Amino acid sequence: MSAWIGAWVSIVGHMSVKRRPTLHDVAALAGVSHQTVSRFLRGDPTVGADTLGRIKAAVDELGYRPNLTARAMRTRSSGVVAIILPGWTGPERTVNAACAEAQSLGYQVEIVIGVDEDPVALSRLATDILARGQVDGVLSVTPLTIKTGDGGVVVQTDEFDHRLRSVEAVAADEITMEDLVDRLAAMGHRDLFHVAGPQDWWSAQLRRSGYLKACDRLGIRSHGVFDGPWDPETGVEAVRSLPDDTPVTAVVAASDHLAVGVVHAAVHRGWAVPEDLSVTGWDDITLVRYGTPALSTVRVDRETSGRHGMRRLIAAIRGEAEPDPMAAAPTEIAFRETTVPPRKNAVIGQED
Repeated sequence: MSAWIGAWVSIVGHMSVKRRPTLHDVAALAGVSHQTVSRFLRGDPTVGADTLGRIKAAVDELGYRPNLTARAMRTRSSGVVAIILPGWTGPERTVNAACAEAQSLGYQVEIVIGVDEDPVALSRLATDILARGQVDGVLSVTPLTIKTGDGGVVVQTDEFDHRLRSVEAVAADEITMEDLVDRLAAMGHRDLFHVAGPQDWWSAQLRRSGYLKACDRLGIRSHGVFDGPWDPETGVEAVRSLPDDTPVTAVVAASDHLAVGVVHAAVHRGWAVPEDLSVTGWDDITLVRYGTPALSTVRVDRETSGRHGMRRLIAAIRGEAEPDPMAAAPTEIAFRETTVPPRKNAVIGQED
């Protein structure tokens, strides 16, 4: 995802300008009062299904968009929420689902990409956005040091806030990582290395824990855990840290971005993937399915996380009860072309 999000371009020329449809226009076309349209726009659940359908059709036909400035002056609410992202790409599916959920509840979304992953800097950014009154709340897809009550409504997605998850969901990352290591062990791998990601993320902590538990339970050797940002460069640095004669036959990365860096660095060291080194990722981002070799990874339901996070945010903005903790999202281990059984009695990078 580029740091460029978009620009509003105004063009003024010698042309007639069509009048912008108003709330009263929508009401007239739908055959309801303007108060009912207002209730619809606020997401009032008491609006009947038939009425809701007529209003939606009128909104679509007229191309109606709420006047957010007027609404903000009238209600002290902007009707806009912000999503804060870190400077690396990755949470597209989480964000897409969160945006759809916000729009279904009558909110527009502004997306803000931070310049780095530092929680303090990103928290300052969120505080500034809230202080300007441009948004009603912030959904963060990266760790922040602020919370609701520190100047506005702030919700973090479950990736690093275990409070958003049920007990089963908290355990899912750890258990799935154990299953992944079990699968590698069943292939014959006995010497592993883990690229763990940043440990201020709850999900990274859980995957690290699952990896270490599985190695201990199976009696296989872990040749280290390498922490760092969710960035391919972390994977590159992790592989560079291994000695030339390393006995490691499989690298378990906590994200696909890390795994891409691992594969890149391995190839540049002259190690064939997967013949010399098997590699696994986590997330199943679209591009890794089309790499050569295609990355073995864990498919994760990011859409559920995005929807749940946005529901929590809007409930907090409206003063409603908090939704129940998120249930465990389904995960699936997808072994593709970067995992094979290790060569027996071979030193990495050498032929049998």
